[in-house]
Amino acid sequence: MRNLPTIRRATGVVAAAVAALAFAAGCSDDSHNGGHDAGAASPTASSTSVQPGVEHNQADIAFAQGMIPHHQQAVEMADLAETRAGAGVKALAAKIKQAQAPEIQQMTDWLNQWGAPLPSAGGHGSHGSGHEGMAGMMTEQEMTELKASTGAKFDRMFLEMMIRHHEGAVQMATTEQQQGQNPAAKKLAGEIIGAQNSEIQEMRAMLAKI
Repeated sequence: MRNLPTIRRATGVVAAAVAALAFAAGCSDDSHNGGHDAGAASPTASSTSVQPGVEHNQADIAFAQGMIPHHQQAVEMADLAETRAGAGVKALAAKIKQAQAPEIQQMTDWLNQWGAPLPSAGGHGSHGSGHEGMAGMMTEQEMTELKASTGAKFDRMFLEMMIRHHEGAVQMATTEQQQGQNPAAKKLAGEIIGAQNSEIQEMRAMLAKI
């Protein structure tokens, strides 16, 4: 019985040694697998920047499917301004194209990631594509008239049409913010609302001077 404390102390030392070895082995494994763990964490960390993630609903899909042809028509109108508009409208059109072209690609990527169909093509969404009833979209006849105009007449038509076009986009983006689920899509909708409301005010001021 006098040796029992000694046995207990020895058992404690062994247990401590085993625990230390286990901790060391765990650290070694963590170090060895560090690259794997970091790689596993990266998709979550980058989900908002690389892809919109799996969290989405039908409103998000409808937003992207509608806004792509809507933007495409705005880009088409901006392209016309390059050879028909005055300096002020030409500069505005270039700014619109620079902003909206990358957004078209972004929304296309989302639909591909969500497994949703892309909107039908057709003259950048303006000719016979079934999108003419969308908020703010120009009809084929209006686009034909715009193409036939130059100078001050073109500037006035472009500004009047693009104001309506922007108002339609703001309406669509507002619906996305109210009904959408995907954080990246709702963020883009907010950016569209801010940018296009600002451009509407700019175009109204330009229109008043023509």
